[in-house]
Amino acid sequence: MNRRNPKVDSVLRQAQHWQEEFETLRTIVLDCQLTEELKWYQPCYTFQKKNVVLIHGFKEYCALLFFKGALLKDPKGILIQQTENVQAARQIRFTNVREIVKMEPVLKAYIHEAIEVEKAGLKVKLKTTADFRIPDEFHKKLDEIPALKTAFRALTPGRQRAYIFYFSQPKQPKTREARVEKCMPQIFNGKGLND
Repeated sequence: MNRRNPKVDSVLRQAQHWQEEFETLRTIVLDCQLTEELKWYQPCYTFQKKNVVLIHGFKEYCALLFFKGALLKDPKGILIQQTENVQAARQIRFTNVREIVKMEPVLKAYIHEAIEVEKAGLKVKLKTTADFRIPDEFHKKLDEIPALKTAFRALTPGRQRAYIFYFSQPKQPKTREARVEKCMPQIFNGKGLND
């Protein structure tokens, strides 16, 4: 294994930020005997065709993302849940190469644990749409308009969750109400939030 994928080479050469950090992370991950692929235009590393880790960059940091990070023990307390709605994945974030080099043994230990999670066939128990709290403003509309409730239930679980998250974000009830009103035609048309 330990083969560099030419597609990843090309993407990393074009990286405007974090190029040295990406290469350092790449070397560490490849040393753990994973297969290098390019997915979502990011270097992704797999074990028997199962996604294990991904390298990606943001404005403030670059990160090593563990697809089933929620199942890792995290003895160092370094795994970060990117947002409250992310259920399975966890990141380890970096702002410079020195941090990565210093953490190499820890990173390899986490990667090997993630591989063991895949070997064992473990799965993250994901919340269903019913596990998420529907904001009062949307709940009221669903009760008032039975056709809206029917249309909402006909959406895929992912589309339902996207609406619930979108409606829940604002702090002000008026903003939540406005979002619900604005999205009702899309829900009636069987469309998701971003369709």
